[in-house]
Parts: sequence; C-alpha cells; structure tokens
Amino acid sequence: MKTWIAFWSIVRKDMKAYYLKPPNVSWGLLFPLAWTGMFLIRSGQDTHSLQSVLPGMIALSVLFGTSSMLAVAVTFEKKARAFDRLLLSPIPLVLLMLAKTSGAILFGMFNALVPVLLGFWFADLSGTDWSMVVPAVLLIAVVSTYLSLLLAILATEVFEVQTLSNFVRFPMIFLCGLFFPVTALPWFLQPLSFMLPLTYGVDILHAAIQGEQILPAALDFAALAGFCLLLFSLSLHSINRHWIG
Repeated sequence: MKTWIAFWSIVRKDMKAYYLKPPNVSWGLLFPLAWTGMFLIRSGQDTHSLQSVLPGMIALSVLFGTSSMLAVAVTFEKKARAFDRLLLSPIPLVLLMLAKTSGAILFGMFNALVPVLLGFWFADLSGTDWSMVVPAVLLIAVVSTYLSLLLAILATEVFEVQTLSNFVRFPMIFLCGLFFPVTALPWFLQPLSFMLPLTYGVDILHAAIQGEQILPAALDFAALAGFCLLLFSLSLHSINRHWIG
C-alpha cells in the first residue's frame, strides 16, 4: 500500500509541477489545434481529405504532448539532483519509472482529444472503429514517452535533450505516414520508416478512421507493444548504468 501511495504522490506532484501549468496546457492545446486547423482549412469541405490527415494529426499531437515536457522535466530534475533523491526512496525502480512517465502518457492522450473533437465537427467519423483508436493512442503515448525518457537519460543539459528530441521527432513526421503514405516514399526510405514505432501507430489509426492500412492490425499492435517493451528496457538499463551504477 505504501508503495502505491508513493507512486500516486509522484504522479500527482509531476502533474501539478509540470503538466497542469497554464503555459504547458495552453501549448498542449494550441499546438494540435493550430496544426489541425491548418490542414482543415487546406482540405476545405473534402471529407475524404479531412479523414486522411486526421490520423496523422492525432499521432503528432500525442508525440509532441508526451515528449515536449517529459524530456525537459527529467533533465532538469537530474541536473538539480532531485532525481537522485527519488532513486534513494524505498520504491522499486520499475515503479518509479512508471510513476515519472504516467503524467506524460496521460497528457499525450489528452492532446489527442483536440484533433478528434475537431474531426467530429468537420468530418464524418461515423464509421470510425474506436476500439482500435483508443488502444492505438495509448500505445503511441507510451512509446513516445519512453523514447523521450531514453533521450533525457542520455543528455546532460536541457538544450541537449531538446536537440535530440527534435532530431528524432521531425524525421518521424515525414517518414511515418502522417501526411502521405509510407508507400509513396522513395524505396530506399521505406525500410527506415518501418524501423520507427510511430509508423505502426499511424497505420492503425488510418485503418480505424479510413479503412486503409499497409499491415495487418495485429502486426501493428504487436510491433508497437514490442517497441514499448524495448524502449522501457533500454531506459531501465540506462538508468542503472548512468545514474545508479
């Protein structure tokens, strides 16, 4: 019981200290709102065009919602040695990592609501399979969070982790099928696309919203889950090596 009280205390502290601050909430709302609005204006009244960009906007909102604040928060706490005190607390390291990342996962899923609500207003989502959308958004949030955590562990300064994050995030925008199909990429870039976890999440969202997909849904979900476990294991190993060992 005490362990779970500590878990909830860490999540609640991070939500208050980082994710629920007005600037972060406004950024979390304005970024997906601006991007989605831009593509809605570009698409006009073409419902098919709106549905084609909505999966990418959902994935992009989750990606930036999870990674923007977590990487900075972890790097800041590490530099201020606040993370060292957490490592000394009587809570298992795995549970500590889950507590530190739960806020980012929830905030990323919250960000996904912005393009979804706009999609309800401007597009016909009556045929959307929400039983695929919800777990896909959750897995995208988890994999984005642990990718961001791994980058934060490897960096020592805030500007370093921001540079690393942008170095990873922006290529994913163009390589993962957010705004045009992976099959439309040059043949030599397509293998690189399938090495990135966001590709599989976007493929699930396209299947759920448009009914179009590249891979079977089961394979997409398995790949996303595999990336989640891989990034979590790498983060755990990096913490043990760089911060504890």
